[in-house]
Amino acid sequence: MSVAVRSFAKINLGLCIGAPRADGFHELLTVYQTIALHDMIRVQVGRGSGIEIRSEDPRVPTDESNTCYRIVEKTMTALKTRGRVVIEIEKRLPVQGGLGGASGNAVAALLALERALKKELPGPKKLRIAAEVGSDLPLFLVGGTVLGIGRGEEVYPLEDLSAVACVVVTPEIGVSTPKAFADWDATQADELTPADPSDRMNKFSRVLSAWLSVPERTKGKTKSGKGLSGVSARGRGRAETPLLDLVRTGIENDFERVVFPQYPELLEVKRVLERAGAFYASLSGSGSAIYGLFATRAAAQTAAAKLQKMGVKALATTTLTRRQYWKKFLVSSF
Repeated sequence: MSVAVRSFAKINLGLCIGAPRADGFHELLTVYQTIALHDMIRVQVGRGSGIEIRSEDPRVPTDESNTCYRIVEKTMTALKTRGRVVIEIEKRLPVQGGLGGASGNAVAALLALERALKKELPGPKKLRIAAEVGSDLPLFLVGGTVLGIGRGEEVYPLEDLSAVACVVVTPEIGVSTPKAFADWDATQADELTPADPSDRMNKFSRVLSAWLSVPERTKGKTKSGKGLSGVSARGRGRAETPLLDLVRTGIENDFERVVFPQYPELLEVKRVLERAGAFYASLSGSGSAIYGLFATRAAAQTAAAKLQKMGVKALATTTLTRRQYWKKFLVSSF
């Protein structure tokens, strides 16, 4: 049986880097948000044994290093089943783009495998397997707006924010996440009076806690009763949109401090998005993707067209609520 699913991308609404951990990772605090851009994953299970990865994109590894291979191997063992698994990956998202492409692919492969086998692992077991394969895999088992802590693998569903227009820019630049972390550590070591990582994490936590404590009075609607397409940058409070309320807190992505100096063209893209009317623009993860959030779909499309004329790959899309994420996951339901 063959199953085809969409592997959606994510962006980070703020990302705070904490102290290095004993396991070599860093403490992180971030808000993940799934978006409509996606890859396609097809999983087929037949007679025999082994795992085969197929992709026409030469940047996609087809051996055991592929996250899809690793998660399927673990899932087959956990389900105590056998068979030959063929995974086809149709890449539409950039590699090393900060959009969680490989992580989303792995979770999509796991879920497609369950459907192909007509067997399902308990939720906690799936989360544990996902976390073993990679730090930001578990968020794709939740979807929508998700709080990520620990090394990013400990996830909690947040209030599901209504969809908002978004422009995602994917420059032809690959940013290595391990190198970005190393650069961050070097920057902190070079500072004469580096900020205490715990103080920075606590500050970020207080900002999120204050935001979460405000009740959503109108469930993501504006005062006029319209959805987020009618949001105004001049609006006030949770009555317009929780997302606008969140970005007004001044949340930032710490990776911008080390990535932008090395790639000034990425900083310029962020500035273009802001000048084009984005009420928030940021690097996603460690980059190189940069996104901007817009009040209307028309504004997002205009901004994307402007960037495309500059020779930059930009796509107008939308954020996905948790309900939309799961409704559109299976190809037949899109």
